[in-house]
Amino acid sequence: MEFRTFVFYFLSAILVIAGLRVITSRNPVHAALFLVLAFFSASGIWMLLQAEFLAIALVLIYVGAVMVLFLFVVMMLDINLDRLREGFWSYLPLGSIIALLMVAEMGLVLGGNYLGLFEAEVPQTSADHSNVQAVGRLLFTEYVYPFELASVILLVGIVAAVALTQRERRQSKAVSPSQQVFVKARDRYRVLQMPAEKKD
Repeated sequence: MEFRTFVFYFLSAILVIAGLRVITSRNPVHAALFLVLAFFSASGIWMLLQAEFLAIALVLIYVGAVMVLFLFVVMMLDINLDRLREGFWSYLPLGSIIALLMVAEMGLVLGGNYLGLFEAEVPQTSADHSNVQAVGRLLFTEYVYPFELASVILLVGIVAAVALTQRERRQSKAVSPSQQVFVKARDRYRVLQMPAEKKD
Protein backbone atom coordinates (compact mmCIF):
# COMPACT_ATOMS: atom_id res chain seq x y z
CA MET A 1 0.00 0.00 0.00
CA GLU A 2 1.32 3.42 -0.96
CA PHE A 3 1.80 6.06 1.68
CA ARG A 4 -0.74 8.38 0.02
CA THR A 5 -3.36 5.62 0.06
CA PHE A 6 -2.67 4.89 3.72
CA VAL A 7 -3.03 8.56 4.66
CA PHE A 8 -6.25 8.83 2.67
CA TYR A 9 -7.83 5.82 4.39
CA PHE A 10 -6.60 7.03 7.77
CA LEU A 11 -8.15 10.49 7.32
CA SER A 12 -11.34 9.06 5.80
CA ALA A 13 -11.85 6.66 8.71
CA ILE A 14 -11.43 9.46 11.23
CA LEU A 15 -13.79 11.67 9.20
CA VAL A 16 -16.54 9.04 9.08
CA ILE A 17 -16.23 8.17 12.78
CA ALA A 18 -16.20 11.84 13.81
CA GLY A 19 -19.24 12.56 11.62
CA LEU A 20 -21.15 9.71 13.22
CA ARG A 21 -20.22 10.89 16.70
CA VAL A 22 -21.45 14.41 15.88
CA ILE A 23 -25.00 13.11 15.33
CA THR A 24 -24.97 10.43 18.03
CA SER A 25 -23.35 12.35 20.90
CA ARG A 26 -25.78 13.64 23.52
CA ASN A 27 -23.41 16.20 24.95
CA PRO A 28 -23.22 19.36 22.78
CA VAL A 29 -19.63 19.97 23.84
CA HIS A 30 -18.58 16.51 22.63
CA ALA A 31 -20.52 17.02 19.39
CA ALA A 32 -18.72 20.32 18.75
CA LEU A 33 -15.32 18.71 19.38
CA PHE A 34 -16.07 15.86 17.00
CA LEU A 35 -17.26 18.38 14.41
CA VAL A 36 -13.92 20.19 14.65
CA LEU A 37 -12.16 16.84 14.13
CA ALA A 38 -14.34 16.03 11.11
CA PHE A 39 -13.60 19.37 9.44
CA PHE A 40 -9.91 19.02 10.17
CA SER A 41 -9.83 15.53 8.63
CA ALA A 42 -11.64 16.80 5.54
CA SER A 43 -9.09 19.58 5.15
CA GLY A 44 -6.33 16.96 5.26
CA ILE A 45 -7.98 15.13 2.37
CA TRP A 46 -8.13 18.40 0.44
CA MET A 47 -4.40 18.83 1.08
CA LEU A 48 -3.78 15.39 -0.46
CA LEU A 49 -5.52 16.62 -3.61
CA GLN A 50 -3.30 19.74 -3.63
CA ALA A 51 -6.31 22.02 -3.08
CA GLU A 52 -4.64 24.19 -0.48
CA PHE A 53 -7.18 27.00 -0.70
CA LEU A 54 -10.10 24.69 0.09
CA ALA A 55 -8.19 23.07 2.95
CA ILE A 56 -7.29 26.41 4.56
CA ALA A 57 -10.81 27.78 3.98
CA LEU A 58 -12.30 24.69 5.63
CA VAL A 59 -10.15 25.16 8.72
CA LEU A 60 -10.46 28.94 9.00
CA ILE A 61 -14.15 29.27 8.17
CA TYR A 62 -15.81 26.11 9.36
CA VAL A 63 -13.64 25.28 12.36
CA GLY A 64 -13.90 28.93 13.40
CA ALA A 65 -17.66 28.85 12.92
CA VAL A 66 -17.96 25.82 15.20
CA MET A 67 -17.60 28.07 18.23
CA VAL A 68 -20.43 30.27 16.93
CA LEU A 69 -22.50 27.13 16.45
CA PHE A 70 -21.68 26.02 19.99
CA LEU A 71 -22.69 29.39 21.42
CA PHE A 72 -25.91 29.31 19.40
CA VAL A 73 -26.73 25.84 20.79
CA VAL A 74 -25.97 27.00 24.32
CA MET A 75 -28.31 29.98 23.90
CA MET A 76 -31.09 27.96 22.30
CA LEU A 77 -31.00 25.04 24.75
CA ASP A 78 -30.51 27.25 27.83
CA ILE A 79 -27.57 25.19 29.05
CA ASN A 80 -26.30 25.99 32.51
CA LEU A 81 -22.87 27.53 31.90
CA ASP A 82 -21.82 27.16 35.53
CA ARG A 83 -22.37 23.43 35.29
CA LEU A 84 -20.27 23.30 32.11
CA ARG A 85 -17.45 25.19 33.80
CA GLU A 86 -17.55 22.78 36.74
CA GLY A 87 -17.09 19.83 34.37
CA PHE A 88 -14.21 21.40 32.43
CA TRP A 89 -11.67 18.79 33.44
CA SER A 90 -14.02 15.97 32.45
CA TYR A 91 -13.70 17.10 28.81
CA LEU A 92 -9.89 17.08 28.94
CA PRO A 93 -9.39 13.40 27.95
CA LEU A 94 -11.61 13.67 24.88
CA GLY A 95 -10.10 17.01 23.90
CA SER A 96 -6.59 15.59 24.28
CA ILE A 97 -7.40 12.60 22.07
CA ILE A 98 -8.85 14.86 19.37
CA ALA A 99 -5.83 17.19 19.59
CA LEU A 100 -3.43 14.24 19.22
CA LEU A 101 -5.34 12.98 16.19
CA MET A 102 -5.11 16.44 14.60
CA VAL A 103 -1.36 16.54 15.23
CA ALA A 104 -0.98 13.05 13.72
CA GLU A 105 -2.96 14.11 10.63
CA MET A 106 -0.81 17.22 10.16
CA GLY A 107 2.33 15.15 10.59
CA LEU A 108 1.24 12.58 8.00
CA VAL A 109 0.18 15.08 5.35
CA LEU A 110 2.87 17.73 5.79
CA GLY A 111 5.65 15.29 6.65
CA GLY A 112 4.79 13.06 3.69
CA ASN A 113 4.91 16.05 1.33
CA TYR A 114 8.20 17.23 2.81
CA LEU A 115 9.89 13.83 2.65
CA GLY A 116 8.52 13.05 -0.82
CA LEU A 117 6.67 9.92 0.27
CA PHE A 118 3.63 10.66 -1.87
CA GLU A 119 3.50 9.38 -5.40
CA ALA A 120 2.98 12.07 -8.03
CA GLU A 121 -0.42 10.78 -9.19
CA VAL A 122 -2.06 14.18 -8.98
CA PRO A 123 -1.04 16.25 -12.00
CA GLN A 124 1.36 18.97 -10.95
CA THR A 125 0.41 22.56 -11.71
CA SER A 126 2.63 25.43 -12.68
CA ALA A 127 3.79 28.04 -10.19
CA ASP A 128 1.46 30.73 -11.57
CA HIS A 129 -1.63 28.53 -11.19
CA SER A 130 -4.25 29.88 -8.77
CA ASN A 131 -6.54 27.53 -6.88
CA VAL A 132 -8.80 30.45 -5.98
CA GLN A 133 -9.28 31.35 -9.64
CA ALA A 134 -10.04 27.74 -10.58
CA VAL A 135 -12.53 27.34 -7.75
CA GLY A 136 -14.22 30.65 -8.61
CA ARG A 137 -14.53 29.72 -12.29
CA LEU A 138 -16.13 26.37 -11.48
CA LEU A 139 -18.33 27.82 -8.76
CA PHE A 140 -19.89 30.49 -10.95
CA THR A 141 -20.12 28.51 -14.21
CA GLU A 142 -20.80 24.80 -13.83
CA TYR A 143 -21.98 24.82 -10.20
CA VAL A 144 -23.84 28.14 -10.09
CA TYR A 145 -27.27 26.53 -9.46
CA PRO A 146 -26.12 24.37 -6.51
CA PHE A 147 -24.30 27.45 -5.15
CA GLU A 148 -27.47 29.54 -5.33
CA LEU A 149 -29.51 26.70 -3.82
CA ALA A 150 -27.08 26.47 -0.89
CA SER A 151 -27.38 30.22 -0.32
CA VAL A 152 -31.20 29.96 -0.27
CA ILE A 153 -31.01 27.08 2.23
CA LEU A 154 -28.70 29.14 4.47
CA LEU A 155 -31.09 32.09 4.23
CA VAL A 156 -34.00 29.85 5.26
CA GLY A 157 -31.92 28.62 8.20
CA ILE A 158 -31.21 32.18 9.34
CA VAL A 159 -34.89 33.14 9.10
CA ALA A 160 -35.88 29.97 11.00
CA ALA A 161 -33.33 30.70 13.75
CA VAL A 162 -34.68 34.23 14.17
CA ALA A 163 -38.25 32.92 14.21
CA LEU A 164 -37.39 30.33 16.87
CA THR A 165 -35.79 32.90 19.14
CA GLN A 166 -38.80 35.24 18.80
CA ARG A 167 -41.52 32.63 19.37
CA GLU A 168 -43.02 34.39 22.37
CA ARG A 169 -44.05 37.99 21.91
CA ARG A 170 -42.38 40.03 24.58
CA GLN A 171 -44.26 42.79 26.32
CA SER A 172 -43.13 46.17 25.08
CA LYS A 173 -42.11 48.75 27.66
CA ALA A 174 -43.19 51.66 25.48
CA VAL A 175 -45.57 54.15 27.08
CA SER A 176 -48.70 55.27 25.24
CA PRO A 177 -48.95 59.11 25.17
CA SER A 178 -52.75 58.99 24.82
CA GLN A 179 -53.07 57.10 28.10
CA GLN A 180 -50.79 59.58 29.84
CA VAL A 181 -52.87 62.56 28.67
CA PHE A 182 -56.20 61.20 29.92
CA VAL A 183 -54.94 60.05 33.31
CA LYS A 184 -56.63 61.94 36.17
CA ALA A 185 -54.69 63.39 39.04
CA ARG A 186 -56.36 61.21 41.63
CA ASP A 187 -55.32 58.11 39.70
CA ARG A 188 -51.64 59.00 39.69
CA TYR A 189 -50.99 58.25 43.32
CA ARG A 190 -52.77 56.84 46.29
CA VAL A 191 -52.09 57.61 49.94
CA LEU A 192 -51.95 54.53 52.10
CA GLN A 193 -52.60 54.69 55.81
CA MET A 194 -50.79 51.99 57.74
CA PRO A 195 -50.93 51.47 61.48
CA ALA A 196 -47.75 52.35 63.33
CA GLU A 197 -45.78 49.56 64.94
CA LYS A 198 -44.32 49.84 68.39
CA LYS A 199 -40.72 48.85 68.85
CA ASP A 200 -39.87 47.35 72.19
